[in-house]
Order: sequence, then structure tokens, then C-alpha cells
Amino acid sequence: MAIVQCVPNFSEGKDLDKIEKIINPLRGKEGVKLLNYEADKNYNRLVVTVIGDPQKVKNAVLESIGVAKDVIDMNVHKGQHSRFGATDVCPFIPIKDMTMEDAIGLAKELGEEVASKYEIPVFLYENAASKQERENLATVRKGQYEGLDEKLEDPNWKPDFGQAKKHPSAGAIAIGARRPLIAYNINLDTTNIEIAASIAKTIRFSSGGYRYIKAGPVEVPERGITQVTMNLTDYTKTSMYRAFETVKMEAKRYGVNVVGSEIVGLCPMESLIDVASYYLGLENFSMDKVLETSLME
Repeated sequence: MAIVQCVPNFSEGKDLDKIEKIINPLRGKEGVKLLNYEADKNYNRLVVTVIGDPQKVKNAVLESIGVAKDVIDMNVHKGQHSRFGATDVCPFIPIKDMTMEDAIGLAKELGEEVASKYEIPVFLYENAASKQERENLATVRKGQYEGLDEKLEDPNWKPDFGQAKKHPSAGAIAIGARRPLIAYNINLDTTNIEIAASIAKTIRFSSGGYRYIKAGPVEVPERGITQVTMNLTDYTKTSMYRAFETVKMEAKRYGVNVVGSEIVGLCPMESLIDVASYYLGLENFSMDKVLETSLME
């Protein structure tokens, strides 16, 4: 049986009533399992993880996108995370008995339905991108919601689905297919956002850093800290421990300490085994050494 994972990100992290309305279509449906959802007030963003039958997951996510369109007004949205739509991004990840081509096909189906049913312009990204310059989400989302009108006037940025006109309250959406990634944030004991920005610039690929890291700075004022927030787009080539140690090393240049880190959403067990092997100096450690792996056989 084919299984797909979908991780839609919605531009709402504060209003619990709106969050529940967005999540509700993903609950209690046959063939769809809601694995996790996390809302962040500073990012003003909701990250959701669902898994299950490809068509049933797609249909449930389509319904959630429709709810988000109705309850989120991007004209008044403020948050520290880059965004250009009520449902900002929606990637499909092939998990079992699915190829990347299957996931791309699913992304295109959803894109066509979102544009037709909700009149939201759709951009395909990552492996589903129609052009090489649209593979990088940061490029697709450049200008954010505030710059969307100008972006859509450029013939080079004609949406893959829908008209070259933003939805009046929901903006646009990026839909794609990709491999599993890890959303990982590292906390710094400073309120100076420029320090977090400098460290993010050092480690991210677009500025000459690690090939599989996308990174930026975020303020967390209620905790008196800042974060280097990142996506590890291929943890098998750039691990969490490498990102953590590099940020810690760079922070010392500014007299700043790393005081913790967090994983947003879900991450593969293999990535944590990699971290355990590094810090504990474990030899020949693998998934086979994990008790729960044997229990699932």
C-alpha cells in the first residue's frame, strides 16, 4: 500500500480557534493519520504532519487549505517566518511504495484543484518545480505576501496553476514534492538578532555554507533569546550534530552561548541515531540496535 507524508505550513500560530478549524479536516478520516501539529507564536505559523493513502491525504489537505483561506487574512498577518500565503507551503514526501514521480504527480493534482476551487495561484517547487529557478522555496517566496502583486506582474513568475493574481486574503501557495527534511532551530543567549543573522549567513548554502542547510534568524523576545532557524534538506549529508557544533563554534566569536535547540515537527529516527553515534562515540551503531525497531518487525 502506498503511503505519502504531507507537511502543510499555515500562516497562523496564535489563534487556537483558527488552528483547530484548520486541523479539523485532517482528523478522523479513513486512510489519513494526523501525526503532529505545532504552532509558534513568534513565527505565527502552524506546521502540520499527516500521513496515509496518497489520494485521501491529498483530499483532506485540500479541505484544510480551503479552511485556511477562509479564516486567515494575509493583509493583517505578521510573523517572523517568511510567508506569502494563508497556506504557505505544502510538500509531499514519498514514504512507502511511492516514487518521487508519484509525489510530483500528487503535487500537480493538488495544485490544479487549489487553483480551480479556491482561486489561489499555485507555484510548484523543489522536485515538482516546472523551472530550475523555482526549485528553491526561498526564491519562489521572495518578496513575501507584501511583494506578491509585483511578483505576479512579471511574466517570468506566471503561476503554474491559476491566474497571475493573488487571492485577496489568502495570497499564493507553493506546492511541491521533496525528500524528508528536518526543521531545526538552535537557541542563542542573546537578544541581538544581528548575531543570529550573521551565524545563519555563515552556515547556509546560499551564502557559501553547508550544501544542505537553509537558515535565517528569529527573535524570541519572551525568552530573551534569538534563534538560528534552519531546514536540513538532506540530513544524511549534513547532520544535526554538524549544524549544532558549527553554530556553537560561530557563536563563540561573538561571546554568545548556545542554550538549547528544538526540532519542529517530526524527524527520521536515523537522524537521531546519527547524533547519538557522534556524541557517544558509538561504534557500528545503527537502527538494528534500537529496541523499537525489533518490536515493529
